[in-house]
Amino acid sequence: MAETKLGGRYQVQDRIGTGGMATVYRGLDEVLGRTVAIKTMLPQYANDPSFAARFKQEAQAAAALQSPYIVSVYDWGKDADTYYIVMEYLRGTDLKTGIRKHGALDCKKVAQIGSQIAQALSVAHKHDIIHRDIKPQNIMVQPDGNIKVMDFGIARAKNSHLTQDNSVLGTAHYVSPEQTQGKELGPTTDIYSLGIVMYEAATGQVPFQGDDAISVALKQVNEQPKPPSQLNPNVDPQLEAIILKCMQKNPADRFQTADELSRTLRDYLAGRMQAVNTATSVLPAAATSKLERGATPMVGGTATMPRVERTGRFRQSATQQAAEAEAERQRKHKRNVILAAAGGIVAAVLVIVALVSLLGSGTAMRNVPNLSNLTVEQAVEAIEKEGFEAGEPQYVYDDNVPEGRVVEQDPEPNRQMPEGSVINFKVSNGPTPVEEVEVPDLRGMTADEAEEELSKHKLLGKRGDDVESDDYEEGEVAEQDLEPGSTANAGDTVTYHVSAGSSQVVVPELSNATESEYTSRLKDLGLVADVRYTSDNSVASGYVIYTTPGMGSTVDKGSTVTVFVSSGREEVKVPNVVGEVATTAQARLEGANFVVNISGPTDGIVIEQSVTGSAPYGATITLTTEAQEPETPSGNGDHGGSIGNGATPEGQ
Repeated sequence: MAETKLGGRYQVQDRIGTGGMATVYRGLDEVLGRTVAIKTMLPQYANDPSFAARFKQEAQAAAALQSPYIVSVYDWGKDADTYYIVMEYLRGTDLKTGIRKHGALDCKKVAQIGSQIAQALSVAHKHDIIHRDIKPQNIMVQPDGNIKVMDFGIARAKNSHLTQDNSVLGTAHYVSPEQTQGKELGPTTDIYSLGIVMYEAATGQVPFQGDDAISVALKQVNEQPKPPSQLNPNVDPQLEAIILKCMQKNPADRFQTADELSRTLRDYLAGRMQAVNTATSVLPAAATSKLERGATPMVGGTATMPRVERTGRFRQSATQQAAEAEAERQRKHKRNVILAAAGGIVAAVLVIVALVSLLGSGTAMRNVPNLSNLTVEQAVEAIEKEGFEAGEPQYVYDDNVPEGRVVEQDPEPNRQMPEGSVINFKVSNGPTPVEEVEVPDLRGMTADEAEEELSKHKLLGKRGDDVESDDYEEGEVAEQDLEPGSTANAGDTVTYHVSAGSSQVVVPELSNATESEYTSRLKDLGLVADVRYTSDNSVASGYVIYTTPGMGSTVDKGSTVTVFVSSGREEVKVPNVVGEVATTAQARLEGANFVVNISGPTDGIVIEQSVTGSAPYGATITLTTEAQEPETPSGNGDHGGSIGNGATPEGQ
């Protein structure tokens, strides 16, 4: 189908995968100029009305799911006999491949991935859609570390009648007990599967393994998983409790909503341990001895303890009572063992019946052949020779495997699988092709516009350090490491630099600014302050007087601005006015810009002044005065004598 155009706008390019009912291609939306993924229905299903209806339903349901953690569906339609869905094109690798390559992940990373998957499921569940096939192969890890949940291809809405209620779908390693038993499914089904995904991410392996799907599914129903910390001691108890609660056999004992699980994982990541502890419960310990199997659970706990009477309560007939109680306990125990065995047999039969209905009536086990490096024809022949069915090959580029040869297969070789099982495999398209493309001019664009433009030219973008620019506004691309119009290989990375603004700034004008306020402002503007102190009779000490270059001047970033700061008023000589008439002394001092206070007669003689020598400009000086002595008149002494008998002149 390569080089076909669908819907008049979607150019189909190379094949990137094949699923159960559709093939996925990389394509180009010629209207928007963006790379997309195009899922087309396989020819054998296109003419089947039921499959066509399901394909249409999948597109409509998936298009309604808007989440940063769900693959976006852009469009869908029918072109001639081909049904297609146009989706977001993802770069990265699936979680299964990541776990195989790196092993167990860090606990925080496991919780982060689990929280994002839970948020995606929450959106789907609110639209009454159960995914039913949550597994690492359907979780794409993007280059930025975030995930996208893929393949709602087998999801179904609760009101849909296109699939049977009791159908068993999904992969045996991740299906819930109720899926295996063909029971009705709900949101807690996806939560169980997510618990297994987190278990595998935390330990590097799935909790239940077996030689075939039936044996694994039986373990999902009947066996308790080993606590993750037994497989990886680095798994801490809080995360382990969350995982094991997701994996409770009874759906009612799990987290009841994806929102609840997501909140708990976020609490764990934030270190709110109490919130995690109260929101989870640990699976009960499996009985390992005859004593434990007969024990009574502690209320509200997870451990078991034998029932023991206090010694102070024994009576003389205690031995007889104990014997009777033991006989009764043994009788009930035998009855319970028989009932449990019968129940287990019934459950196993139900599981087998459900799986046989899924896998086909044949249950003979066959050895999976090794398809490595075979051609497609050889691989199909080897698969069919062993009694299996060959899946549609998925084509991938591989620099190490020759074109047309098998790169990978699922299930892995030499495993025992039921006869008739589908064996999927990937085939090399040869080395990744090198395509030369023209480098676009990104200057003047925003970072988002630059990324979109590079994507149109099949190039990747990387934002480098921001730069100063007098030619481009802040936020616009100012430089790029590959010249516009030059040639690069498709997939190359172009580093671009966004303008941080002009390289010139204005010396700030700040009135009544202190030294620290002004120099801090200069630093924010990328200027260097050179502080100098000088006396000033009009500006208080510690405040800025003026700058060089002057305030309001335009200078280059990094320039030095000299800041003159007042050290206070200058010192001036104080005139000596002792012995002078107060009014004369006051006039002299005020003429020298001092403030004068007079203590004593204002027409007296200055006998003391509070400041001598020198003082700050405008300082206050206090003058102490005393009355002047009267002048002695000339003539005989009678004029200066007293009046007789003490009488006053008025009294004469």
